[in-house]
Amino acid sequence: MPGLKKRGIILMNLGSPDSTSVKDVRKYLTEFLMDERVIDTPYIQRTLLVKGIISPFRAPKSAEAYRSIWTKEGSPLVVITNQQAQALRKLVDYPVEVSMRYGNPTMKAAYDKILAGNPDLEEVVLLPLYPHYAMSSFETAVEHAKSVHAAGKYPFRITTIPPFYNHPAYISALAASIKPYLQPKDKNTSAPHLLFSYHSIPERHIHKSDVTGNHCLKSAGCCETDSPAHEFCYRHQCYVTTRLVTELLGIAKENYSVSFQSKLGRAEWLKPATTLRMEQLPNEGVKSLSVVCPAFVSDCLETLEEVAIRERENFLKAGGTSFAFIPCMNTQPEWIKAMVDILGLKN
Repeated sequence: MPGLKKRGIILMNLGSPDSTSVKDVRKYLTEFLMDERVIDTPYIQRTLLVKGIISPFRAPKSAEAYRSIWTKEGSPLVVITNQQAQALRKLVDYPVEVSMRYGNPTMKAAYDKILAGNPDLEEVVLLPLYPHYAMSSFETAVEHAKSVHAAGKYPFRITTIPPFYNHPAYISALAASIKPYLQPKDKNTSAPHLLFSYHSIPERHIHKSDVTGNHCLKSAGCCETDSPAHEFCYRHQCYVTTRLVTELLGIAKENYSVSFQSKLGRAEWLKPATTLRMEQLPNEGVKSLSVVCPAFVSDCLETLEEVAIRERENFLKAGGTSFAFIPCMNTQPEWIKAMVDILGLKN
């Protein structure tokens, strides 16, 4: 049959509730937080925490947050990832499908769909849409994909694209998305300060991912000191992305900074916290601020509601006068072309 392919591509993203109902949000939160790579505590303790405390009490508030960003088409994250797949199909001569780590479409659904359309499929290339390595994002997505692949006894092999935090095409596309937000509003104001707000993770995850067992978070300059640990160090990779982007854009060190958002629970997470920086920056003389979230390539709850709405309010309340949220790269043409490069394909 003409048109059938022996290679396919699956874009892998985090996921979203099926709707903004409290029931669906609770179901999604439970699946997400019961992942042992997200909350890495013993099963019984995790079950009591997630099913007994977090999901029941957090679901109504999270449902309200989702309602503030939900679109006619559904969840922004799912809608945008599907749009990215559609745009990518126009540039590559391979079938492209979408899977979510939690929620729908599932990994199994993506495998089944791509195989149904291409029965002679020999290879599926997995592109986790996480630029940086973390056990609670990239690692769990890949391990889940491997598990589903093995359980389904699929005839094709899978190949995984590694984190692309320093890939020139990603850096170039990210820089291009930021550039329009660096200009002052008028000749009487200075250029805005640029804040790189990355999703935070528990410090214990950094320690667990340290293959040397004695490098990460052991010194103030650990991220700048060469080590095999950096291949799996989320914090190091965030700082590399920041350095490469600011070098490409020619931004002086005093005009940008880094923070970490979305902390959950009482454990020590990566610092400084974005919420705290919103309160501090105006007192440090930063009145105009642009915020980018490079850990995400698709806008979602953490960018559209947490940063664009809540952190904006925090900054302005603390004395800031101008706040600009920089959208994720989403379906910007340079990012879709960058995906082709990251996949190692020609367009």
